[in-house]
Amino acid sequence: QVQLVESGGGLVQPGGPLKLSCAAPGNIVSIKDMGWYRQAPGKGRERVAVIAGGVSTNYANSVKGRFTISRDNAKNTVYLQMNSLKPEDTAVYYCNADILGSGGYYYPHWGQGTQVAVSS
Repeated sequence: QVQLVESGGGLVQPGGPLKLSCAAPGNIVSIKDMGWYRQAPGKGRERVAVIAGGVSTNYANSVKGRFTISRDNAKNTVYLQMNSLKPEDTAVYYCNADILGSGGYYYPHWGQGTQVAVSS
C-alpha cells in the first residue's frame, strides 16, 4: 500500500480560504488521476474534484467556482485550493491517486484524511 500524506486541514471561518496538499512518495513511477473526496458526518463519501495526468479537471457542482484542484507532477503532489468556504463544506477530506502497480495496472490509493471545519 502506498502512503499518501495529506496536510492543510483545520478550522476556518465561513467565507475564508484553505489549501490542502497531498503527496505521494517520490519513488512512484507513474500516477494517472489524482483527486479529492470528502465525507461529512452521517453522509457517504463524495467526489469533490479530480485532475487527470494532464490538465483536465472535473468538479462537483457544489464546489464549482470556489475550489481549484492542481498538481505538481515533479513532486507527486496534488493540491486543493478552497475559497469562499461554507459550513456545508465541513468534512473529512481524503486524497486519492491512481498509481501504477504490478502487471502494468493502475490501482487507487488513499490518504488518511484531514479534517476541514467551517464555522464562526
